[in-house]
Amino acid sequence: MAITRRIILHDGFESVGVVDAAAAPAPGILLFPNILGTKEADFAYAEKVAALGYSVLVADVFGQGKRTSRSDENPGLYMDPLNADRALLRDRVNAAHAVLKAMPEVDASRTAAIGFCFGGRCVLDLARSGADIAGGVSFHGVYQAPPFPNATISAKLLVCHGWDDPIAPAEATVALAKELTEAGCDWQIHAYGGTSHAFTDEAVHMPEKGLAYSPDADRRSFRSMKDFLADLFG
Repeated sequence: MAITRRIILHDGFESVGVVDAAAAPAPGILLFPNILGTKEADFAYAEKVAALGYSVLVADVFGQGKRTSRSDENPGLYMDPLNADRALLRDRVNAAHAVLKAMPEVDASRTAAIGFCFGGRCVLDLARSGADIAGGVSFHGVYQAPPFPNATISAKLLVCHGWDDPIAPAEATVALAKELTEAGCDWQIHAYGGTSHAFTDEAVHMPEKGLAYSPDADRRSFRSMKDFLADLFG
């Protein structure tokens, strides 16, 4: 297996395909990054997912060259407009899904999505839009529903959640469970005790803000994702 990366330009966006080009078309996985946009950590995670036998698209929903860092005055510069306009976010995540399905390394009839923080919101909103993904995985995501009705949710969902996450407090997590139950969705929430927001991000250690990497939750959530995807596509 030889995992390679390639830039995919589409309508002013710059996503990255992470694939084994020599293999037959495989189930496709959309990977939605966090508040900062696409970066090396996402490409490295995508390689781990690709090594499981999937073709991955690290999806750009901000626009080519629109990236931030933790040290910026406003790391959410490009995220904030999408949080404020959930219809625009819905359109962008669906456009990214179309790019994934068009990749020659992808079996377009078998796709799923994963995402981190804001990317977790992207996964949930893609499912809420009625997209034909088999499933989605949110890691330390953001749960509030958009201010308009959902389409029928056909995707199965796995939510990997840090119980001490201040961005997704208990009441938001319970509200998400209620929303998905009322929608008839096949859902799971895996909650990790003593775990903050950003638990998969090795570069984050801001416990005073409720953001901190957790090697245990990172390892456990990856295993849960692996099993979930195998259940979808096995």
